Amino acid sequence: MWSSGLEDLKKLNVSDAEVNQLIGLKNSGVSDDVCVQLVSAAHLHRHPFTSAAAAKSLNSAGFTDDQILAIAKNDKLDSLSGDAVMLRLIGLSDATVQLLLQRRMKGLPTLSSAEIGRLKNTELSEREIVARIENGMTDAQADAEAAAREKAFAHSGTGFVHARARTHRR
Repeated sequence: MWSSGLEDLKKLNVSDAEVNQLIGLKNSGVSDDVCVQLVSAAHLHRHPFTSAAAAKSLNSAGFTDDQILAIAKNDKLDSLSGDAVMLRLIGLSDATVQLLLQRRMKGLPTLSSAEIGRLKNTELSEREIVARIENGMTDAQADAEAAAREKAFAHSGTGFVHARARTHRR
């Protein structure tokens, strides 16, 4: 860390455990400024910074520093990081991932990433999934819809078709 980052951390009175968290975070390529801001956010919520693994996974999944800091400022790093990474892995656009994370940070109802993935696998578009979320679809309702769509796909094209042989004319 640069000396300015170290000075900022000294002002925050970081513990040895927090320093160990920061070493791992720094080794993964997170900037000094982001490290200081993550510790500061944790301290504002009156707890030590223990979320290096969550911040590293978000960083590795391609989330920006601003997105990671927004999650940290809402004290949701540990609770949202796994879901956020999963949403990215599902292949949702950045705008949709951001929308879903904002809903979760505000405590608004949102489908789990597992159900979103199932719906996406049944060929629902991102727009259709977002519309269902905004209309208040629950995980149970999403499960039922995904099961019905999967069943329909499984039976698609399996209807009996009578094959007629061509008659031979003489």
